[in-house]
Amino acid sequence: MATRTQARESVIGLLYAYDLGNEGIVKYVDEILEDKKIRNKQKEFALNLFNGVINNIVKIDEEIVSHLNQGILSDIGSVEKSILRLAVYEIQYEELEKAIIINEAIELAKKLASDGAPKFMNGLLDKVEKIK
Repeated sequence: MATRTQARESVIGLLYAYDLGNEGIVKYVDEILEDKKIRNKQKEFALNLFNGVINNIVKIDEEIVSHLNQGILSDIGSVEKSILRLAVYEIQYEELEKAIIINEAIELAKKLASDGAPKFMNGLLDKVEKIK
């Protein structure tokens, strides 16, 4: 059975593809999660996260940009942006412990993103969390 971390990792992959212009991926989310063996409660969890980010992406991006120091969203790599979008969504819309969300994002950044990403994300997500 898949873990929540694996479900989040799959969501990041889907958000990454979406960010690169593959908006049609929305039609295939069920199949992609099934292929990755994300099933049952974890599939519901992943679908909720993916759909939540997509449905709130403008507000999420505005929140991210509001905490960037003179940067713009396009300066952030697609993997990093996908992790941030997921974490900001969870902080703002889900009833989960904020420290767990931030830690999960940092761990996923260590695994999937560039070397400086975990520190960058920690700082940005800490600012988002303090506002909520």
